[in-house]
Amino acid sequence: MTPEHQTMISAKDLSKYYGSFPAVRDVSFTVPQCQVCAFLGPNGAGKSTTMKLLTGFLAPTSGSVEIAGIDMAHGRLRASERIGYLPENGPLYDEMTPRSALNYLGCARGLSLEQRKNRMNYVAQTCALEEVWNKTIGKLSKGFRQRVGMAQALLHDPDVLILDEPTSGLDPNQLVGIRELIIELGQTKTVLLSTHVLQEVENLCQRVILIDDGQIVCDRPTKEMGDLPSLENEFHKLTNFTV
Repeated sequence: MTPEHQTMISAKDLSKYYGSFPAVRDVSFTVPQCQVCAFLGPNGAGKSTTMKLLTGFLAPTSGSVEIAGIDMAHGRLRASERIGYLPENGPLYDEMTPRSALNYLGCARGLSLEQRKNRMNYVAQTCALEEVWNKTIGKLSKGFRQRVGMAQALLHDPDVLILDEPTSGLDPNQLVGIRELIIELGQTKTVLLSTHVLQEVENLCQRVILIDDGQIVCDRPTKEMGDLPSLENEFHKLTNFTV
């Protein structure tokens, strides 16, 4: 199977209930290697819950997840090694510096000293962290904190990136850098990202999966959905999505 056709994310009949409330209901989709896929929907639609199910942070009530062919229910640690995850408002070690935090996370990931050195140099440059490399994370702006989160997601060179609002808090110059990075990463990796900025979907993503009320309501190539006004109209028609 060629890389571009290899399934890297597979969700099958995925559901998550909190008591009697269905946060996610019978969600099924696959994402192949070398695709940047937008995962969209209004607030409370089930985006973040689905992403947590895909990464193993939550266990599903029913259904299954496979990452690079590894069943998350029976091989969570092996599957997690293939994933880089940027959660929305993800926790960081505020008392540490980006350098010390990433070194610690690299150790936790089992990276050797040489691997940590190489990967830390890569993410420092890629995520433009050099100027704050030795500053305390708790004193950084939201934009820099977001970039530290992106750096930890990329640190172990994962095959699959699951990014929940990756451009949140970034200024226009930083936005350009992260967009270019996502496009570059999509050449060799699988990227599933959520965003409320529809222009990012038009510019970055080959495909759109739209969730509303815990269920998939649309799964189409981005080019079939038209330009930005057409995208907005489609989302308003299918959901209570607001820009």
